Amino acid sequence: MRPHLVLGTAVVLGWTAAAIAQSHDAHGIAKPNLVLQQMVEGLPKVDKQWVRVMTASFKPGDKTVYHTHRYPVTVYVLEGAFTLELAGKPPLTVKAGEGLVEPPGVAMTGYNRTDGETKVVIFYVSTADTPFLDPLSH
Repeated sequence: MRPHLVLGTAVVLGWTAAAIAQSHDAHGIAKPNLVLQQMVEGLPKVDKQWVRVMTASFKPGDKTVYHTHRYPVTVYVLEGAFTLELAGKPPLTVKAGEGLVEPPGVAMTGYNRTDGETKVVIFYVSTADTPFLDPLSH
């Protein structure tokens, strides 16, 4: 089974249950395309969280620092392909139109191993003032 994007809450994406329930026959009504629905663990357990939506571009050969996250991170690939190496697991490549959830507390590095640019959208829900990542030394 290929990992895909966790859409998160309706608040993050701005879709309501009513919009999702609209008939497919209605003209002029935008409908979301569910890419993935996945149960995750490790989200913040406080009354208020920060929701961050970020973009990143990777030129051929670019990579992230070796790091961990304190909470799950969702990555959606807009263009190209993104390869994620999680400690103790084989590399996982996600292509345009697909997504993945990076688990919290696992050492990782992400790469663009293609000949073209890779563009991603990143969704991160955390407690206030939590850094996006914690760098590690190899």
